[in-house]
Amino acid sequence: MAKKVLIIDDDPIIIKYLTTLFHDNGYETLVANDGLEGMTVLKSEKPDLITLDLEMPEEWGPRFYRKMAKESELKDIPVIVISGLSGSQYSIKKAVATIKKPFDKEELLKIVKQTIGE
Repeated sequence: MAKKVLIIDDDPIIIKYLTTLFHDNGYETLVANDGLEGMTVLKSEKPDLITLDLEMPEEWGPRFYRKMAKESELKDIPVIVISGLSGSQYSIKKAVATIKKPFDKEELLKIVKQTIGE
């Protein structure tokens, strides 16, 4: 059974790119355009990993993460922050990695495979 990755980002180009990248490497993907939508998908689907943008309309990544961390059945799902904001590595200290946009796809895939396997 394929591992599920939830992509939370407001940029349709990033979403399409990550969806294709993960599908081509054997992962199932779920998509949300902001933190509010992300929480809904997260609760219903329970993905194996989340990629999280920080700056989005409606609800930013850090607020989404704080809400997620309070839920006992969700708090241990690994998060990779993918953001163009400077200083983003300090926003979510428990993230397994913080990757700056534009990012290297091989680096991202390596982190995903190390975190949840193939």
